[in-house]
Formats: sequence, structure tokens, C-alpha cells
Amino acid sequence: MNTKDLEYFKAKLIAEKEELEGELAGIGQKNPQNAGGWEATASGMEVDSADENEVADKLEEIEDNNGVMVQLESQLKEVNAALDRIEKGNYGLDEETGEPIDKKRLEANPAARKAVKPSK
Repeated sequence: MNTKDLEYFKAKLIAEKEELEGELAGIGQKNPQNAGGWEATASGMEVDSADENEVADKLEEIEDNNGVMVQLESQLKEVNAALDRIEKGNYGLDEETGEPIDKKRLEANPAARKAVKPSK
């Protein structure tokens, strides 16, 4: 892959990383003690003045946010791994075969680790 292509895909990956981090920040907060680095939160609530229904709603919101957070963290991990592959010089190569991944595949999913095998 040429330098121009690498810079193009790096820019796409950085933009995706920023978008994912923004989405994560919208439903949670960074927590360095958490393996993923994030934990789900709910929108503001004063516990002292909250009634049982409000507390239940907030707990449900946290649970929903946690499910979304797991997916976003997984995507962020893949994007970071792709950025790491760019730095190491093996971006755009199938991790199993070492063959180049088609640019159309990378365009659709810049964090792709494997080439799509043609159907027979």
C-alpha cells in the first residue's frame, strides 16, 4: 500500500476513533480502573430527592448504556489496533495469509483484519 493510501486510511481511522470516543463520552465516563477504560452512567439525578421510579429509570438507563458501551469499546479497540498496524507497517494485510486486503473492503471497514474470500 502506498503512502498516500496509508495517510488516507489513517485519517479515516482517526476520525472514527474520535467519533467513537465522543459516543462513549455521551453515555459514560472514563474509568482507568475498568479494563475497557469506560463505565456507563445515566443522565443527572439527585439521589436525595429521587423517588423509586426515577431511581429505577436511571438504573435501566445505565444498563442500556452499558450494552451500547460494550459494542463501542469493541469497535474502538479494533480502530486502535488498525492504527497500530499502520505504525508497524502491516496495515492492509490479511492477518492469516499476509495477502493484501482489497481497498474496497478497507474503504467499507478501515479496521478490517482479514480479506473477504471470494464466494464460489
